[in-house]
Parts: sequence; structure tokens; C-alpha cells
Amino acid sequence: MSIEDYKPEIAAAVRSFWETKNTQLKASGDSSNRGAVVGGKQLDAFIALLKEVAMDQGVPEACIHTDKAYIPGFYRASKNWDLLIITPSKKLIAVVEFKSQIGSYGNNFNNRAEESIGSAVDLWTAFREKQFPNQAAPWVGYLTLVGKEPSSTSPVRNNEPYFKVRPEFQQASYLDRYRILCQKLILERHYSMAALVCTSGPDHYESVSEDTSIEKLLLSYMGHLLSNIYEF
Repeated sequence: MSIEDYKPEIAAAVRSFWETKNTQLKASGDSSNRGAVVGGKQLDAFIALLKEVAMDQGVPEACIHTDKAYIPGFYRASKNWDLLIITPSKKLIAVVEFKSQIGSYGNNFNNRAEESIGSAVDLWTAFREKQFPNQAAPWVGYLTLVGKEPSSTSPVRNNEPYFKVRPEFQQASYLDRYRILCQKLILERHYSMAALVCTSGPDHYESVSEDTSIEKLLLSYMGHLLSNIYEF
């Protein structure tokens, strides 16, 4: 299958995100975003999409793990990732993390950045230290879905009491900061590919930049799986 074949499912995953989020907000009786944030499950359709893509490339379903997907780290005992692909001979082929943020950008963006960097450093250090022996490097993916609204697209004031921030952060919105984060996660090889999907509602999604698009992430993911399909 080509990337075009998956576009309806990407759109369906965005709709599922909003439907799940809104259902959780109503059930919690919390008009703030917290009721949906703590509910989880909003990105299950994206996880299902990457599982389907893997199976379409020939990966056996039994090798794809999306529940209690723990692997050991270096700085911590283990981490529960959102999707793992592990061969019958226990080779770690792919690792994926999914995140989202709608609202409360000022409170949570730095936490998201720290989580994404920390998880990657922990994983790659464990790999270096032979926690996953006798194998090539796994494919590590990061996908984040972020709201497109005035509070995420307006320039953000920087705190610079002693030193100036880097030029790319001047006049940058939170959506810009997410794009910069994803681009740098790829540049520094913390992740094989990092995608940023922005959405303003159930019937809208778009990429912020071509190099951080979900289509590019899927192409990279598919290529890695195909190049390792002999392992299964």
C-alpha cells in the first residue's frame, strides 16, 4: 500500500482523537482540559494505524505490542512505550511514542520536550550498554498531535533575564516550538523520525512542515520494517 491509501485512516484517527477527548470531558464533568488529559486513550486510533501499517509490511501481529509495552532503560528500570515491534528471536525492531496537547500550552510544552528527550536518551544509552544485544539499532518514532488555535499560533514571549534565547525561538508560537522540537529530535538522532500533526477540530488536520509530516514518518517506518522483514 502507498501513503495515499492511509490518508483516510489518518483523518479517521484525528476524528477518533476528538470524539474520545470530548466523551471523556463530558463523562468527567470537568470543563477544563484535565478530564480528558487524565483519561488517556485519545491516540489509540493512531496506535492502531501504525500497527496496521506494520502488518501490511508483513510483520506478524504477535510481534506488535501495544499493551504493557515495557522495555528496560538505563537511567530507570523500564518504560512503557506505546508501540513495540519485537521479533520472535527478541530483537527490538521499532519503538514508538505518541503524545498530544490541546490547550494549556504554556504549562505543558516544556514537560513534553523534557519527556521526549529524556525517553530517547534513556533508550539509546541502554542500547549502547548492550541492553538489547546482537542487533542493529531499532527505529524510534515520535508522533505528537497539537491543537491549532490562537493560543498555539500566536508568538510567545521569551524569558531572557540573563541570556538571550536562540534566534529560532524569537517570535515563535507554541506550534513553532513543537516543530522546532521535532526537527531537532531528528537532527540529533534522538528519534529516527518525529511527526507533528496539528488539528483545529475533528474534520481538520495538517502538517506544520514537510520534514515533520505524518506521511514522512510513515514512509520512514515502512522502509525500516521492509528492510528488516527477514527477521520475522
